Order: sequence, then structure tokens, then C-alpha cells
Amino acid sequence: MAKDPTTDLSRRERQILDVIYRLGRATVAEVVADLPDAPSYSAVRALMGIMEEKGQLTHEQDGARYIYLPTVSREKARKGVLKSVVQTFFDGSSRQAIAALLELPESKFSREELDALSALIEKAKKEGR
Repeated sequence: MAKDPTTDLSRRERQILDVIYRLGRATVAEVVADLPDAPSYSAVRALMGIMEEKGQLTHEQDGARYIYLPTVSREKARKGVLKSVVQTFFDGSSRQAIAALLELPESKFSREELDALSALIEKAKKEGR
């Protein structure tokens, strides 16, 4: 299986991709307007060109404008990044990663969220995972 191009992103690439995921599609000007502490238009345009070469973005042409789109769905990108984090920081242990999330002081779960998590755990048990 081909490697997900969104699993190895720099900070700025993540920010650009986040803007494009949020907007669905975006021009360089729209990305610049939405980036925190944005570099110049030319710098963002060059970085988005590099991201396209790396397979992270694609574009459609609208007159003289390029409209950029992600090459991977946000859901697929989330799973790929999470898998990479689990491999890198938790030795491939999903249990350790989940435990770390639950132990974060800022992790406050509603009763409904905890019930949903319990249901997912029960489903995984039934499926032998």
C-alpha cells in the first residue's frame, strides 16, 4: 500500500492543510489570509507547490487562479497521522496511546462520550481486536 502523503508534514504544511480541509478548497490568497503568522504570499505559493509535488495537494485551474484541494480525505489523513503517532511514541500500542489521552488533565469527557467510547470498546471485543 502506498504511503499516505499527509503523515510526514512540517508545522507549516500542517497549518496549510488544516486551512484547506476547513475551507474544502482554497486559493493561495485564502490560505495566506487564514494562516497564523503567515509568511509572504510568494512563500506560501512556493510551499503549496512543493506540497503538490509531494502528493499532499492537487489543484484545479479557475482562470488565472489555482484552487488547491487535499489529495487525501481528512478522515484518512487523521487515521494515517494517528497510526504514525502510535508507532512513533507508543511503540505501536493503541492501549498506551488511549491511556495517555484519558490521563491528560485537559481530557474531560461527558457521560455520552464515555458511553460512546465504551460501546467502541465492546465492539472491538466482539470483533476480537
